[in-house]
Amino acid sequence: MIQRIQTLWLLLAAAAAFLTIKFSVFSGNMVAPDQTKKFESLTAASNWILLVLTVVLGAALLIAVFLYKKRKQQLRITAAAIILSVINLALYYSQTRKFAEGKLDLTALIALVIPVLLMMAARGINKDEKLVKSLDRLR
Repeated sequence: MIQRIQTLWLLLAAAAAFLTIKFSVFSGNMVAPDQTKKFESLTAASNWILLVLTVVLGAALLIAVFLYKKRKQQLRITAAAIILSVINLALYYSQTRKFAEGKLDLTALIALVIPVLLMMAARGINKDEKLVKSLDRLR
């Protein structure tokens, strides 16, 4: 049952989560303590809290892919991952406040698409669960 559509959404979300470790979400000038401006890029690897949350998110999504026989547990992990990805986005936003000036990078779309992919996966898991319940009633 790995060929289900929600598996694709979960794998894409996991890949996007791991890509945010390398690709920047925000870049700009950060003011150093000696009042000099320094150009930096904000990635998940630039802050240890972001890094831990991103790795946990990606690992949870990879685990959820292989829980296809336990749909309720897979749905719970996906729902927790949605919450975790929104917290991750909020942390990215709070980290942008440390920059004196800057802009969002095009690769910020990678981080923004994760909750969307997870919602699509949750919808697919829910549809499968309803289908199995309806087939059980017919037996």
